[in-house]
Amino acid sequence: MSRHGVPIGRIFGISIDLDYSWFLIVGLVTWMLAESYFPAEFAGWTAGEYWLIGFITALLLFASVLVHELAHSVVAQTFGISVPRITLFLFGGASQIATEAPTPGTEFWIAVVGPLTSMFLAAFFWEIEPLVTAGPPVYALVRYLALINIALALFNLIPGYPLDGGRIFRAILWRASHNHHRATVAAGVTGRFFGFLFIFLGIWQAFTVNLGNGIWIALIGWFLESAASSQLQQEGLRGLLDGHIVADAMQRNLIQVPEDLSVQELAREVMLTTGSTPALVTHDGVPEGIVTVADLNATPRETWPITKAGQVMIPLQKLITTQPSAVLWSALEAMGRDGVGQLVVLDGNRVCGALSRADILHYLTRLRARAA
Repeated sequence: MSRHGVPIGRIFGISIDLDYSWFLIVGLVTWMLAESYFPAEFAGWTAGEYWLIGFITALLLFASVLVHELAHSVVAQTFGISVPRITLFLFGGASQIATEAPTPGTEFWIAVVGPLTSMFLAAFFWEIEPLVTAGPPVYALVRYLALINIALALFNLIPGYPLDGGRIFRAILWRASHNHHRATVAAGVTGRFFGFLFIFLGIWQAFTVNLGNGIWIALIGWFLESAASSQLQQEGLRGLLDGHIVADAMQRNLIQVPEDLSVQELAREVMLTTGSTPALVTHDGVPEGIVTVADLNATPRETWPITKAGQVMIPLQKLITTQPSAVLWSALEAMGRDGVGQLVVLDGNRVCGALSRADILHYLTRLRARAA
C-alpha cells in the first residue's frame, strides 16, 4: 500500500491506485443497481442475480473510468509529459499529470480525448446490445454501460474546472488571450459556479424529489467547488511566485557534519540547538548525503548514542534535486508531485543549499509584506 491508496498494477508505465474511498463507492453503486435500478428496469430476476450483475456492472463502470483516464494519460505522454499514476476514488478517477501543458493546443487535446473516449465506449456498448438480447442480465449490464458512458462524457464536457470541459474552456481562452493565468482563473470561477449550482440542485432534489440522488448531486457539487477553489488559490500562489527562482528562497550554508558523528550528538549539538534542517553529511569533507529531523524521528531514540549520521542519512544520489536558477513555482510543483518536503539544491555537482516547503512559505510571507 502507498500513501495514495492501494496500488493494483501498472499500465503504459503508469501506476494504477485505488483510493480507499473507491471501495465505498463500489459498494454504494452495487447496492443502488441491485436494489433500485435493475429491479425497476428488469423485473423477474432472483436477488442473487440482481446483486451479482450489480457488482459486475459497478466494476465495469470503473473500468470505463480507468479507460477514460488512460486516454488522458497516454495523450499527455505523447506530448512528453510524465504521468506517474492514475487514482480511482469516490468521484471517479484522476490522472496525476506531472506538469502543466506547455501550450493551449496540448491542453486541449489532453482534455478532449477523455470525453471522446467515453463516447466511443458508449457507442461500443450500444452496438453490441442487439447481440446479447437473449441473456437479460448481460443485456441489462451492456445497456447500463452504454448509458453511463454517454452520461460520463456529457458531464465531463461541462465547461468548469476541474472537469475536462473546464480544461477545454481554459485551452480556448488561453489560445484567444495568450494569457494562461487569466484563462485558468476564468475556468476556476466557472467551475465554482457549476459547483454551487449542483449543490443547490442537490439540496432542492433531496427535499422535494429523491433524498439519495439529491445528496449525491450535492456531494458532486461540493467536490467541484472545492477543486475549483483550490485551483484558484494555487493560481494566486503561482502569481506571487512568478519571476522568482529557487536561489531567492533556499537555505544556504548548510551545517556540515562528519558521517561518524552519533545521531545523539547531531540532535543535541547541531539540529536542536540551531534548528537547521537538513544537515549535510560528509566523508573527508566530501558531501555524501543529508539528515533531516524526520530521519532523526524515524530512528529509535535508544539507538541514538550508537547510530552514526552516515547510517541514517539519505544518500545524495537518492535525493530529488533542483538548481539555484530553477523557477521557484516548478520546484514547489516537484515537491507535490514527488511527495517530498524539501529539495537539495545543486550548483553543478556542488551542494549549495536546500529548499523546503517552509522556506517557500516564509518567502511568500516576505513577498506579501513587501506588497502590503
